[in-house]
Amino acid sequence: MKSAELKLRTKQLALRILKVADQLPKTVSGRTLANQIARSGTSIAANYRSACKGRSKPEFIAKLGIAEEEADETQFWIEMIVEAGLIPESKLQALLQETKEITAIIAASRKTASR
Repeated sequence: MKSAELKLRTKQLALRILKVADQLPKTVSGRTLANQIARSGTSIAANYRSACKGRSKPEFIAKLGIAEEEADETQFWIEMIVEAGLIPESKLQALLQETKEITAIIAASRKTASR
């Protein structure tokens, strides 16, 4: 996958994550999960974009590592939202799958760059 394609895909994921955050109830648990998923979900795109502008290979690899961690964290928050019963799993399944795919792509890119 080309850099521009993954930039777009991570940005679209971030926008979808923000819509989920807006759908969460205005309860303590809903607000907590909304804040967490909004931060980690948007951070994937921001850190991937930053990696692409890296001034050195180590910086590129480090930023990819952060993006990978944020993508994995976002998966966790989606699972928490479902397990807390705040949004049905059926409504988040495609988003969870996209997050898993992006995590795998970034992880593979980081491993390749590290060689």
